[in-house]
Amino acid sequence: MTEVKRLFDFPYYQLENYPLEGALVSKVNGNWIKTSTQEYLDKANAISRGLIKLGVQANDKVAIISMTNRTEWNIVDIGVLQVGAQDVPIYPTISEQDYEYVLNHSESKYCFVSCTDVLEKINKIKDNVPSLKGVYSFDDIDGCDSWKEVIKLGDDNQDLQEEVQKRKDAVHEDDLATLIYTSGTTGRPKGVMLSHKNIASNAMHSEGRLPIVAGKSSSLSFLPVCHIYERMLLYMYQYMGVSIHFAESLETISDNLKEIHPEVMTAVPRLLEKVYDKIIAKGADLTGVKKKLFFWAVDLGLKWEPYGKNGAWYEFQLKIARKLIFSKWQEALGGNLTAIASGSAALQPRLARVFNAAGCPVMEGYGLTETSPVVSVNDMRNGGFRIGTVGKALPDTEIKIADDGEILIKGPQVMLGYYKDPEQSAEVLKNGYFHTGDIGEIDKDGFLKITDRKKSMFKTSGGKYVAPQLIENAMKQSSFIEQILVVGDGEKMPAALIQPNWEWVSDWSDKKGKSISKDPKEASQDPQLIKRIQKEVDKHNERFGKWEKIKTFQLTPDIWSIEGGQLTPTMKAKRKVIKEMYKDLYEKLYDRA
Repeated sequence: MTEVKRLFDFPYYQLENYPLEGALVSKVNGNWIKTSTQEYLDKANAISRGLIKLGVQANDKVAIISMTNRTEWNIVDIGVLQVGAQDVPIYPTISEQDYEYVLNHSESKYCFVSCTDVLEKINKIKDNVPSLKGVYSFDDIDGCDSWKEVIKLGDDNQDLQEEVQKRKDAVHEDDLATLIYTSGTTGRPKGVMLSHKNIASNAMHSEGRLPIVAGKSSSLSFLPVCHIYERMLLYMYQYMGVSIHFAESLETISDNLKEIHPEVMTAVPRLLEKVYDKIIAKGADLTGVKKKLFFWAVDLGLKWEPYGKNGAWYEFQLKIARKLIFSKWQEALGGNLTAIASGSAALQPRLARVFNAAGCPVMEGYGLTETSPVVSVNDMRNGGFRIGTVGKALPDTEIKIADDGEILIKGPQVMLGYYKDPEQSAEVLKNGYFHTGDIGEIDKDGFLKITDRKKSMFKTSGGKYVAPQLIENAMKQSSFIEQILVVGDGEKMPAALIQPNWEWVSDWSDKKGKSISKDPKEASQDPQLIKRIQKEVDKHNERFGKWEKIKTFQLTPDIWSIEGGQLTPTMKAKRKVIKEMYKDLYEKLYDRA
């Protein structure tokens, strides 16, 4: 295995070993447009020359903001890195104030945007960003310079290629490659400094955990590439000669899967939950024998264990279930998937069981932006898969559990620190380990299990510790519950703020002949709905100790979202924000309203 050490070396490695006609493939006006490995590099070099002509120096910062993953993002990424500059990928749906903060904090010189939506936000704040010299767009937009102008500038200055080569030669693997501003559940975003080595080593080590046939596989990319998880995997795909197809949007994933038939894709648990809920809803609409067969297969799937542990009779039944029922699930996901890499949040064991039983292999992993990101991941091969865990550590990665249960990491993927923030850096980088803030345990076979966030654990007034994420993940198994926040720090008992799955509630109401309002504000007060959700809470409460059970809850009328401020860009609940936002409901939980 040839080691690639700098991020811009990945496409060159691909050109040498697996030159592809469709290295990067985006859908434009209804057609899949392929960019070959050679064209990818030609355009990246043109961007590099254009940026040099624009005066970009080594260690300058260039922001990239895109609503969807697309070919242009990757070309600009390589173009920026080759000149020794660093790129700053920004999540597109954060507030204008956060745009302004990130662009100023990073002192970005130029900004590449995808479309009108992003441009409008940038235009509102760009006068407040003194460092910003220009904005270029991927889409053709009136009144905004096109990214093609930077390519043309590069094409007109071919003589600068020697300078590009000099700049590349000067970049060392330990040099800063990118600043990724973490969403954070509290306070201002922090700029995580990741080096070429951080990300490249993570791509090299993760490669061995995914069953990919080098030079022959294809992937679907839709998780935001501004997050390090998807971005690292894109470098890994390039290293393995995997053709990368960019989904048009979250809404079109289903159609895109059927068009592309990929072998590999990434997912977050929330997406898998939604896919599962839709499948179950369709099954519920069946009648007679078909319905019985469907739910027989699902019940079978929910008992699945890897490596045939359930015995020959179970495996025989599973074979029938796969042929009659689960084959349709596989078709819906394109029919060729050998791995779905799940990350960013805890995956419910029932989803791991049922998707794997269905022949749609979901492998859960664990990591953080600060660890580039993968620390550990499950792998079906060589006994490396255990449900309810996030797998074994990657090569060259040491996982240690501190006395208080906190997970500590040492390895080449650990960040350089937080940009312009030595105090926060020193707080988490201690004694050669990164302190993750997560609580976990390692079993005798080396499998890591995450139990909670250190900061989200709380103590009731009775002195009992409660790990809210365990309870939240259990409750979210209910189709009625979209989001939930378990609270109770210093209170007499745990309680919850629940955002119902309004789409599911509406279908349930119609099917059962209930008269629940379609207006969430009214529906959240409806005794019929409250009673039904109480039933769900009671059911999932059963697995917890008396002191952990949710004793009371309130329904929130809003859909929790990134734009609404309740969720981070990685869909994690902002605990303090939600408690403050629903102060009145919180007081009602404890009869103080």
